[in-house]
Amino acid sequence: MNRVETIATIDPLKLLGTADASDFDWSDSLPAPQPRIFCPDLPLASFMPVHYEPGYAYPLLVWLHDCELNEDCLPQLMPHVSLRNFVAVAPRGTIAERLGFSWGQDIVSIEAAEAVVGNAIERVVDRFNINTRRILLAGQGPGGTMALRIAMRNPLRFAAVASLAGALPTGHRPLARINEFRKLPIMLTSGRESDSYNQLAACDDLRLLHSAGCHVAMRQYPDDQLSDDMLGDLNRWLMDVVCGSKQTK
Repeated sequence: MNRVETIATIDPLKLLGTADASDFDWSDSLPAPQPRIFCPDLPLASFMPVHYEPGYAYPLLVWLHDCELNEDCLPQLMPHVSLRNFVAVAPRGTIAERLGFSWGQDIVSIEAAEAVVGNAIERVVDRFNINTRRILLAGQGPGGTMALRIAMRNPLRFAAVASLAGALPTGHRPLARINEFRKLPIMLTSGRESDSYNQLAACDDLRLLHSAGCHVAMRQYPDDQLSDDMLGDLNRWLMDVVCGSKQTK
């Protein structure tokens, strides 16, 4: 069995007006997201670690890709994060772009992304031995912003959230569940020469999260491009969360 494989499709979502919120298991979130109209056959890619041990419950890394990419970035990503530490899954973004897909920040897109992530988790849990108390959500750029938003809306669902060069979400009350979200370890990265998420913007987000009592690890790099240093730092930070040695700073 290949270590990186594509799961054929997510189970098709019913169209608005026929779907039921009970189709999605978001028991830890309030309220349950309502399905919306979007492409019903979004593919996703999964990653199986080297020397996978069926008797060991692995942490699951859910990766939300950057704009103009898709789930096929997972095979290139995971060797730079870790080949052994995680089972991983990457769903396709719900917004079609010229060269790929991305993640919208309107309410319909947010609820669609929640449904896609929820289905991706369920599909992988059905195939692999996953520690469901160690589900880690991370993303890059708009995917990082969506990772933060989904974690903010469903803070009991995840063990940690990391946004690589993705700003804090705004609009649609992202801090509505701050009392629960502040317990979640958070990692943010920014690029000194970034046009989209620079040091000043990251410092503003850091101040906001600190004022809300959140535990935040901030890392800065020369730019927004994924690098061995950035992904190595992500791996170490996530493993500190998994091993319980942090309220990660």
